[in-house]
Amino acid sequence: MTGKARGRAPVVTEADIRRVSRALLAELGPDAVTLRAIARELGVTAPALYRHYASRDELIERMRVEFCADLAEYLSAEIEPLADDGAVQFLAICRGFRRWALANPREFTLVFASPVAGPSLMRRFDEPFGRIFLAAAGRLLAGFEITTPPGEAIPAALRDDLIGFQTELLAMLSESGQKFPAEKLDLGVTYLMVQIWARLFGHVTLEVFGNYPIPLADPEVMFDAMLADLARTTGFAG
Repeated sequence: MTGKARGRAPVVTEADIRRVSRALLAELGPDAVTLRAIARELGVTAPALYRHYASRDELIERMRVEFCADLAEYLSAEIEPLADDGAVQFLAICRGFRRWALANPREFTLVFASPVAGPSLMRRFDEPFGRIFLAAAGRLLAGFEITTPPGEAIPAALRDDLIGFQTELLAMLSESGQKFPAEKLDLGVTYLMVQIWARLFGHVTLEVFGNYPIPLADPEVMFDAMLADLARTTGFAG
């Protein structure tokens, strides 16, 4: 007696997994992106996905890297038609970062606010978005006399951390061959870079998560005022 032939399980590709992962993230947020949920959407069992990803953490990290590349591509398109002016391009990158975050809050959360991802600032500079940020900072340093805090104004308790960051950043720049005036990367510039990132990231994070301390009819005005303050205090015009 011939038994009934079993139907074959669907063939799952990495593209299928990434497509469903993005859809789950966009609809339900990072916590919803699990191998079990993806398998359910694709009509397979979770072990069928292990040939592509050993764990959920690996999948999330791959998604994070992909979204970081998406952001870099978006910012590259933003500055491509602009004049070769370090200040104009740097401010355009800052504004583009905010627009991308507001348009893609789930992706922003995964890349920049996920405890699973959680890379340091140093690691961010070695990724596509960070390289664009560094290139813009390099153009600023090359084209403007940036006002940086004198060494004695940097809190002593921060010096060792900043020196460590400066050393790692110089090594990364040397290895990557990026056009960044490394000879200008003194401790004051290092301190300023960290402060700029903290202000930019802080504003955007508060806005994305709806946690700004007061209701704002137009948060973009506050963001532009912050950028104008940065331009004024560091010595470049936007």
